[in-house]
Amino acid sequence: MRSVHTDAINELLPDGNPDFPDILQAFGAARRNPVAGSSSKSYAIELSIVMPCLNEADTLGVCILKAQAAIHDLNVDAEIIIADNGSTDGSQEIARELGARVVNVTARGYGNALKGGIEASRGRFVIMGDADDSYDFGEIGKFLIPLRAGADLVQGCRLPKGGGTILPGAMPLLHRWPGNPMLTLLVRKLFQAPINDVYCGLRGFTRQLFDDLDLRCTGMEFATEMVIKTARFGKTIRETPITLHPDGRKSHPPHLRTFRDGWRTLRFFLLYSPRWFYIVPGLFLVLLGVVGYVMALPGISVFGATLDVHTLLVASLTVLVGTQSLQFGVFARIFAVSQGLLPESEKADRLIRYASPERGLLFGGTCCAIGLIMLSVESIHWWQSGFGRLDYSQTMRFVIPAVTLIALGYQTVISTFMCGLLLMSRRPTTK
Repeated sequence: MRSVHTDAINELLPDGNPDFPDILQAFGAARRNPVAGSSSKSYAIELSIVMPCLNEADTLGVCILKAQAAIHDLNVDAEIIIADNGSTDGSQEIARELGARVVNVTARGYGNALKGGIEASRGRFVIMGDADDSYDFGEIGKFLIPLRAGADLVQGCRLPKGGGTILPGAMPLLHRWPGNPMLTLLVRKLFQAPINDVYCGLRGFTRQLFDDLDLRCTGMEFATEMVIKTARFGKTIRETPITLHPDGRKSHPPHLRTFRDGWRTLRFFLLYSPRWFYIVPGLFLVLLGVVGYVMALPGISVFGATLDVHTLLVASLTVLVGTQSLQFGVFARIFAVSQGLLPESEKADRLIRYASPERGLLFGGTCCAIGLIMLSVESIHWWQSGFGRLDYSQTMRFVIPAVTLIALGYQTVISTFMCGLLLMSRRPTTK
């Protein structure tokens, strides 16, 4: 019986290309005789092309046909996987008619769809790309060649800075100018990833890399998590210029939401960088507080303004907040390494191990003892004055540092014990 989608598929066939019937026949045979699954060390085929899909009937067929033509031209042993995320417009039937393998992913989200499709792949290399016809799957050779040469990740670049091309109407101005370049700059600076277009959805990577990275994000951040973790773990990244075409969908707008997904990406950057989110701000605040103490204790005047106890109070606040930020940075670092989110670092681990509960007790206990002694001295002075009114400009110069030392000491003790608890959860490494 003739499929209800056959006529629509025939309309997608490029005119004058006699190879396309052969291509369709070959992929139909592959669908009827699927190859056996593979392990992480032995792969049944060389390449898997994975396309996430959610109601992409407008463009899915032409994307599959372009991928099939490229596979045919490259003469590569490959499969096409459609990771369907609950389509209701017949996308699955279109994919099957064209010989692609459909993998149903029930957990919603861009990242979930891609992970489901990649986990079902059987190729040594994986190329992923959106099914909206904005990416030309005829360009997959640009990714396959560097992958064969040893690259772990080959990132596409649509932006002119990296040699890419954006056709008119293919990318909103808000994405092209402030959004994508800004987020890419953050990735380059925070994570030393050598790329110019972090959001490009057309990329290739080894299946082994995907298995090693243990990606966690389920939404649009999945693509940026892959780039960041690849860079953090010292894997090889290459970039290849591509052309971005206008979205071919007519029945619904793009799934990407500018501000929501932009914020989620920025939030992920901050969560994934304990150094810049916790450590650097913490060091700055502690340094600022120390400078405040140095200037406020003797009552130094700056540009006619005398820095007194009020400055001392603000300085204490910055010291305490900065110290807490540093402590949370250590917690985040230990947790991230224990969960495989960040690679181990000998220098960082040595510093963390130095912050043992015993040293915390010694340092924190000393701070608390000094603070209590200072408070006791001021309490004696108050008792000697008959518990009357005090000269706050003088007494607070002792009370504020005393209270700060006690709080700092207590924080240090409980933080080092927390570090010890987190370190117990880390798996021991053997060499």
